[in-house]
Amino acid sequence: MKSKLIVGMCFAWLTVTAACSSSDTSSNATPESGVEEPGDSPAVEFNDDDVMFAQMMIPHHEQAIELSDIALDPAVGASDVVRALAEQIKGAQDPEIDQMKSLLAGWGQSMTMDSDMDHSTMMSGMLTLEELASVSQLRGSEFDSAWLEAMIAHHEGAIQMAQDALENGSNPDVRALCEAIIAGQQVEIEEMRNLL
Repeated sequence: MKSKLIVGMCFAWLTVTAACSSSDTSSNATPESGVEEPGDSPAVEFNDDDVMFAQMMIPHHEQAIELSDIALDPAVGASDVVRALAEQIKGAQDPEIDQMKSLLAGWGQSMTMDSDMDHSTMMSGMLTLEELASVSQLRGSEFDSAWLEAMIAHHEGAIQMAQDALENGSNPDVRALCEAIIAGQQVEIEEMRNLL
């Protein structure tokens, strides 16, 4: 009888120990272990080239919108066709800026590049402040010609940046945006060249 009691107690002790051991093992299967829990969203795929593209293309687009706003100022006397192009460019690039800002926010990245580095040479087609001021001082047909030439160079720079991001980036949303920029701005370049 005594031996049965001892055997029973030993069995109970082993059962409790096994249960505790099993509990410890399952509690280790946490995010720290690298095991993905059910319901976890997959990591968003992006790399440094995607981030750099968005950080540089935002100010690049912003300058195109600034150029468009100059063309839409009645004081410069831009032609109707240039004004229509300016409206079209603003309409395309405003939402693209919003999209790139949303991507950067979703990745937890800064909206701007490292301020300690000079990235202006990496953004092809950008006008200097002096060049912008010079264009804005022109009137009528002189303005039209200078504006078209500036915007063609600006678009060519954007296309180059988009091609680089297509080659080196990995995010599918960035790739789709790059393809849209290349297609849309190439059409506008051809239209502007015909006007010149």
